[in-house]
Amino acid sequence: MRDVEEERDPVEAADEERDLYGISSWERRSLLDSASVGIYWLAVRVGQALLVLLAVLIFVAVGGLGIVREPLIGVLTALSALPALALAGYVWQSDVTTSEPLSLLAATFILGVLTAGFAAVVNSVSQPVFTALGGLGMVLFFYLIVGPVEESVKLLAVRLYAYNDDRFAAVIDGAVYGAVAGLGFATIENAIYISGAVGEVGGLSLGLDLIGVGSDITATRALAGPGHVVYSSFAGYYLGLAKFNPENHGPIIVKGLIVAALIHATYNATVGLGSGLIQAATGLPQLAAFFVYVVLYVGGFGYLLYRKIQRYNDAHGAAHASETTDGEDPGVDLGTE
Repeated sequence: MRDVEEERDPVEAADEERDLYGISSWERRSLLDSASVGIYWLAVRVGQALLVLLAVLIFVAVGGLGIVREPLIGVLTALSALPALALAGYVWQSDVTTSEPLSLLAATFILGVLTAGFAAVVNSVSQPVFTALGGLGMVLFFYLIVGPVEESVKLLAVRLYAYNDDRFAAVIDGAVYGAVAGLGFATIENAIYISGAVGEVGGLSLGLDLIGVGSDITATRALAGPGHVVYSSFAGYYLGLAKFNPENHGPIIVKGLIVAALIHATYNATVGLGSGLIQAATGLPQLAAFFVYVVLYVGGFGYLLYRKIQRYNDAHGAAHASETTDGEDPGVDLGTE
């Protein structure tokens, strides 16, 4: 437990009667104080706005608007995002505290879409360096670049807006907003993969060929999407934990990112080998073997996430039950004689 006395200046701790404004304590009193508060508030908001603007520009540069303008790609993307949407909805429904407002959820989703551009740039620039190292290089790429960078930008989507809102009022809220950020990231990532697959077969005018390619890539991305929700829910939970433990907020956030990045990178590093082994052992088609592996891997960590959320919910229920018990009038006999 925190020792509040240790967080105070020695002068303030020893002398609580004198006015120590400007000596060892501070509050807004003068016009300059008010101006300083206003300038800081403005600087923070301008910084956030510029970061979002940069995310928008990167989104446009990587072809985001082109993806949005193609109706068929939009439909396939929406279909591919349904499993991730269902999982994010489950995390949201599991929150036993107040329901999160739609405005914050929508903003977090959009920021999850936009900040994905940062990861796309970093991945594209760094991948050739690791590819040149062969198979080991790709494993290093997953653990050193893909996992940490993608989980960081998803957490950034939460940190930019929802985290600063008073309605982010419980640790569990971090898991909810993390899930929604993961949904946004998965949605735009799916759109990029689907758009790339369509481009490889020659565009949107190939009829049955396009339908076959679109169906395959949509199914594949639909299976991959829930993983993003699970990974960023873990990181988001720790972000919520950090918000309510400010004295250790840095290490807590780092721990959440490490957990999410390791789960994410391990999936990327093992999905090909794992699916291949399942296919060889069972004779299943490639897509079916991939489905089995995803269910086992993402389902396993999804269960751990469920347990983590359930522990919070149990503690929440116990705390409120304790409050009810403590609030009872001891002079009232609730039993029967």
